[in-house]
Amino acid sequence: MKKFVAIYLGSAEGLAEWKATDDEKRKEREKAGMEGWMKWAKDNETSIVDLGSPLGKTKRIDAKGISDTKNEITAYTIVEAESHEAAAALFANHPHFMIFPGQSDLPEWCRGTNFRT
Repeated sequence: MKKFVAIYLGSAEGLAEWKATDDEKRKEREKAGMEGWMKWAKDNETSIVDLGSPLGKTKRIDAKGISDTKNEITAYTIVEAESHEAAAALFANHPHFMIFPGQSDLPEWCRGTNFRT
């Protein structure tokens, strides 16, 4: 089985839209989203290697040193599947982008001779 890391993304526009939503409606969507997320996790528990968690502030490390930076990454989940397509299918109708204003990218977890496993 191959491993894949789902990267949950959230744009500034999506966040602004979310914050502009009426408080009562947003709370209803938050509740529905968390219930949906937990149902998704239960339905896919045999494929989930690491349910992951939300991510916080970001640092950039490069030849110039360390600096603060921003990106759209909000959380991650690691899954195991026979193929990239099978892994992607696990996320069809995921609450992160069906209820919350987000999207997901799903790169394959690479293993090679130059990587530690």
